[in-house]
Amino acid sequence: MSAGGSVPEGANQHCPGTEDEQAGKAAACAGCPNQAACASAPKGAVDPDLAAIAARLAPIKHIVLVLSGKGGVGKSTFSAQLAFALAARGLEVGLLDIDICGPSVPKMLGLEGEEIHQSGAGWSPVYENLGVMSIGFMLPNPDDAVIWRGPRKNGLIKQFLKDVHWGPCDYLVIDSPPGTSDEHISIAQFLKEARVDGAVVVTTPQQVSIIDVRKEINFCKKTGIPVLGVVENMSGLRQPLSTFKFYGPDGQDVTAAVLQAAEAAAAAAGGGAAANGGGIGGGGAGREVMAETAVFHASGGGAAHMAADMQVPFLGSVPLDSALSKACEEGRSVFETAGADGSASGGGGGSSSAPALRAIIDKLLAATGEAGK
Repeated sequence: MSAGGSVPEGANQHCPGTEDEQAGKAAACAGCPNQAACASAPKGAVDPDLAAIAARLAPIKHIVLVLSGKGGVGKSTFSAQLAFALAARGLEVGLLDIDICGPSVPKMLGLEGEEIHQSGAGWSPVYENLGVMSIGFMLPNPDDAVIWRGPRKNGLIKQFLKDVHWGPCDYLVIDSPPGTSDEHISIAQFLKEARVDGAVVVTTPQQVSIIDVRKEINFCKKTGIPVLGVVENMSGLRQPLSTFKFYGPDGQDVTAAVLQAAEAAAAAAGGGAAANGGGIGGGGAGREVMAETAVFHASGGGAAHMAADMQVPFLGSVPLDSALSKACEEGRSVFETAGADGSASGGGGGSSSAPALRAIIDKLLAATGEAGK
């Protein structure tokens, strides 16, 4: 932390700080990736909009940021399913998408084609069991590219925070773009006067993602945002055994023989799926035998080791799950078709990720003082 405010991640040496009068203008700022955002941000005197933002967000009990160091790790997937799960528990939930150049929340919540409306109280979020706001609702064509520089993105983020009428809310989940870019600096500055519970940081097991998450956590520490915990996504692949194909050394399909042997082994092991009528093939009413394998090598101990090293909570791991991917593609909650243990219910298929997500959300509720909800 410098005399001129917080120093963003990746800043040049001798950075004057984001709130210094020379921020974005000093010689040390030349070539810095944050230069445009720092130059356009309010400095010195307190931004009068901060009080307006705090007043607008005052009826919201909890504000949770969802961050990631790298794109493609499932951050927006986690944000969408977190919002679905909280709403399903009877909580009033808002989801704000500030990924200005890559808004995916409308698709993941099944709200493509919806529009926002202006009311006397401000912009009204799209509401379908939970309130949602995204630039995706403002594009004439969903395929349109948003090619904006930092100041314009910052202006829209401020408008989302200041002008959207969420009303009384238990949780506002803010889905951000990957990295520590203009949007992150802006959200940290604009929420200074609001009560932010903290951030959930999403990663995958590989070092190429873990390295960037370390930077994201340091960004949170430098900007005063508490880290509620780290989530390791895509930590393995857990699928019904019947969905796999098996091949011998010569490339011959031996699936039927392997499944038959597994069926016998499950029955001999004390009942299992076969004895309960489920079987390996999943034709009965019981649960199928599941198989799990690591997909991405967790070099360096993965997210759990990194979280311990950086002294932040580790919330848990979520396996790769075709049911979760399908739910996001269809814009619905993965919990709709999964029982408490991930087994099939409600006429849909089981989900291997649902139990892991539930456990993580329980920890998040406890971390924000809402245990048992």
